[in-house]
Amino acid sequence: MESRGPPAASYWLLLLLLLLLLPLLPLPPYIHQGWALGQSLSTQRSQDPPAKYLSSGPGQEPVAVMTFDFTETTKTSSSFEFRTWDPEGVIFYGDTNAEEDWFMLGLRDGRLEIQLHNHWAQLTVGAGPRVDDGRWHQVEVKIAGDSVLLWVDGDEMLRLRQVYGSLVDKPQPLMRIALGGLPFPASKLLLPLAPALDGCLRRDSWLGQEAQPALSASTSLRNCSVELQPGLFFPPGARAEFSLQDLPRPHTEPWAFSLDLGLKLAAGSGHLLALGARENSSWLSLHLQDQNVVLTSGAGPRLELPVALGLPLQLKLAASTVILSQGPKTEVFAMPAEVLGPLFKLWAQPQGRLFLGALPGEDSSASFCLDGLWAQGQKLDMDRALSRSQDIWTHSCPQNSSNDTDLSN
Repeated sequence: MESRGPPAASYWLLLLLLLLLLPLLPLPPYIHQGWALGQSLSTQRSQDPPAKYLSSGPGQEPVAVMTFDFTETTKTSSSFEFRTWDPEGVIFYGDTNAEEDWFMLGLRDGRLEIQLHNHWAQLTVGAGPRVDDGRWHQVEVKIAGDSVLLWVDGDEMLRLRQVYGSLVDKPQPLMRIALGGLPFPASKLLLPLAPALDGCLRRDSWLGQEAQPALSASTSLRNCSVELQPGLFFPPGARAEFSLQDLPRPHTEPWAFSLDLGLKLAAGSGHLLALGARENSSWLSLHLQDQNVVLTSGAGPRLELPVALGLPLQLKLAASTVILSQGPKTEVFAMPAEVLGPLFKLWAQPQGRLFLGALPGEDSSASFCLDGLWAQGQKLDMDRALSRSQDIWTHSCPQNSSNDTDLSN
């Protein structure tokens, strides 16, 4: 039985999207293209353009869109290097037709994932080791016969066969490639994921063309040359909001709720977090002040602890007490029912919120890095916040908060 290939646009889509180019420096023929044994990816060559930050913020919008005339394409493979601590998100998406012919390369559970939708193939497949370790990794994808081959750091990780056919018709002349996002809702993917990806991409070249990206979102949210560590970073004025109904419920017998913060860096003055409602966002709050963590609750008393970086900061609420502790230091005070009562009812109200960072309308100079945030022992995912500022780094932090480090550009 004769088999026929997909539309030509599908062929060229794979050619342009799956195939991420040869490296810039020529290598001997016995060395795999793009990767020499022992080659280090840790440094940026002086002639390389700056690395690109892949996230445009809390939404799914790409940070840049490139348009290609693939009748001028000179190469059938492409490559790039990227680094991230984020286990999930979109690295790039491309299409010639958003309904019928598209491709996505992203991360799920820290491993590369390809989603492909065209006339010839509709598939989702993941491969390779975890690459969400904060190191630079090289990815190369190549067409060979009827197969798509994926390499990570020079090792072949995936070979997809019969995912496109021969070129039988004149291809459509243009296609688009979007970095770090999607042009349609993530629910339309074959297997949905959270598109936002806190990561950096460099030394990328697409099929030999000098493509000029058309900016579609803010691409200056972060400087990828800053030395990084894993974590969650709030620059001054940044804020996020979770619905309490989306968090683990308090224990009922007896009533109890806990929040744990791994505080790694802290500077300035302003809120760390608050429990409240949209119309009253500070029924109970923690804020930074003169290198102290201060707990306040309405007109009630204050608890204060010196900031101790590297030690978990825990806030525990019970039926009649509030406990603030960090390492060996613990402060406790009794709270009357008329003070804590309204707070307990927040979990039953749709408007109940957990606010992180600056409160609405607050002029805050506080910046901080967390190695995690836990509610009732469950780690919260900032990509699934009800809302958040664009400039939050969801899975990375600067190594330090010195004044000569540009943290927000």
